[in-house]
Amino acid sequence: MSVNTMGIEQAYTLIAALHSMATGNTSITPTDESDFISVAQATLVNGYDPVMNAISQVLGRTLIAVRPYRRKFGGLEMTAERWGAVIRKISFIDTPAEANPTFTLVDGSPIDQYVVKKPQVLETRYVGSDVWMGQYTIFTRQLDVAFSSAAEFASFMSGLMLHFANEREQWLENMSRATVANFIAAKNQLNNSIVHLLTEYNAATGLSLTSTTVRQPANFPAFVRWMYARVEELSKKMTERSALFQQAITGADIIRHTPVEDQKIYILADFLAHMEAEVLSDTYHDNYLKLADVEAVGFWQAIDTPDSLTVTPALIDASGAIDTGTSQVMTDVIGVMFDRDAIGYNVAQDELVSSPYNAAGQYYNLFNHVRVQYQNDLTEKGIVLVLD
Repeated sequence: MSVNTMGIEQAYTLIAALHSMATGNTSITPTDESDFISVAQATLVNGYDPVMNAISQVLGRTLIAVRPYRRKFGGLEMTAERWGAVIRKISFIDTPAEANPTFTLVDGSPIDQYVVKKPQVLETRYVGSDVWMGQYTIFTRQLDVAFSSAAEFASFMSGLMLHFANEREQWLENMSRATVANFIAAKNQLNNSIVHLLTEYNAATGLSLTSTTVRQPANFPAFVRWMYARVEELSKKMTERSALFQQAITGADIIRHTPVEDQKIYILADFLAHMEAEVLSDTYHDNYLKLADVEAVGFWQAIDTPDSLTVTPALIDASGAIDTGTSQVMTDVIGVMFDRDAIGYNVAQDELVSSPYNAAGQYYNLFNHVRVQYQNDLTEKGIVLVLD
């Protein structure tokens, strides 16, 4: 027999065998635990509820299998704006220095201190937004046979609402992940600020490592230390007021800088884990090999191929107009560094509303309406790190 047939099993024989092995009286022997462990099975041995046909009729105890989920990329969320579909961003354009007339004064020649020199600005705009809706039907009487008390039914409803919230979190996460992937792909199409780490490392050391051989124990620690130095160098260059690592707009000499506290660095989780376990664990100084605001990313687009992406990006050309993207196929992407204003999203609407109660059917519907604006600003600084 088996405990999974709703029977009551005698377990003394198994207990004696397990105790004997645990105390060293006998050596390890094959153990059949199929009569001992209750496993969660989808096949039910008693009646279903009459509406969803998924919940069994009342049993001894109910476990609500749901826990809170917090979305990844939460740090990209920007201030919410409910009204309007356009967000404008005003940047200031540098003007050249002029000759100082103080030391070139000429008798009888006036100096006009009211010559007009207007500030030059560039206005860019984010337009449009993405919407979706989630829906659940809430039954008030049809599930009575599935629960033993009002408290148990309330626990079920609480779990359902938490599940609903978890779905929303993952929807936002997946769209945010796509926003990061678009930035990476746009940088690749523009050939703007792509750092080929292995190419640079091999050139500096005279080696010929590949993305596979660099992970070997004999090669990895030295490469990681070099990579940290390179990333720190890039981070410091981002703090300089320059036109580096950003999309140029013709006729608008936009000069930007990104302080370290405004920099974000996403690194592929498995690569970062190996860095921490194989290299950083041997480093004893707290301030050595540390990067500011680093967040691990499990994957860029698909969980089965974490370091790859295939994206047709939205991007702009040198005039600042929307450009036609082409499919970008990238592999060995291990990180992206960017200004906090370069990538973000704004939840413009997030509303949970219910329909009136249906007296005939004894149910009502819940709707979650969401409108989000996902943003990339390629005129802000950003760098893609590729292990090739």
